[in-house]
Amino acid sequence: MTFHLTEAEIKARLAATRHQSFHEKPFPQFANRRPRAAAVLLPLAWDGSEWHLLFTRRTEILEHHKGQVSFPGGATDPQDSSPEETALREAEEEIGLRRSDVRILGRLGEMLTVTNFIITPIVGVFPWPYAFTVHTIEVSRVFTLPLQWLSDRQNWQEFVRQETKLSVITYFPFDGELLWGATARITVEFIRALGLLPA
Repeated sequence: MTFHLTEAEIKARLAATRHQSFHEKPFPQFANRRPRAAAVLLPLAWDGSEWHLLFTRRTEILEHHKGQVSFPGGATDPQDSSPEETALREAEEEIGLRRSDVRILGRLGEMLTVTNFIITPIVGVFPWPYAFTVHTIEVSRVFTLPLQWLSDRQNWQEFVRQETKLSVITYFPFDGELLWGATARITVEFIRALGLLPA
């Protein structure tokens, strides 16, 4: 197992991944409602010694998911021609990560969330260090976590919520941040796609 994958190796491993959707059946409360399309960007940066994955923490004034850790992203707009365009547009709007500075490496399978969004995770590389321009209404902090730490099975736990019968992934705190829910699930699926976790 190596954590020093090249961009070409990451791209090849993502391309070889079957784009399996997760939670394919709608949740009961949305059985008769079509899910809304969305996309998130998984921004990867090489700091000179190892890969880091970028996250944001949402502000406390938002109506939904306040204070939670997430990837840059959001709902698809009518003018967006692809999930990649949605993810890049949202990253630029939220944290000032210019789309011209991101090299897309691939995508993961769609994920249906408990809020009835169907999310396409897009993986891209951006240069490090980087001067972000944070949209303070939505984002309170931008930070990165080492891919090696995220890949260590001792740093997260998985359990089934009795009320929903759904599997939930929760990472242990790192630098004061708590990674859980859909963002944690997408993170684990990403590192699994890279071959850094058992299938």
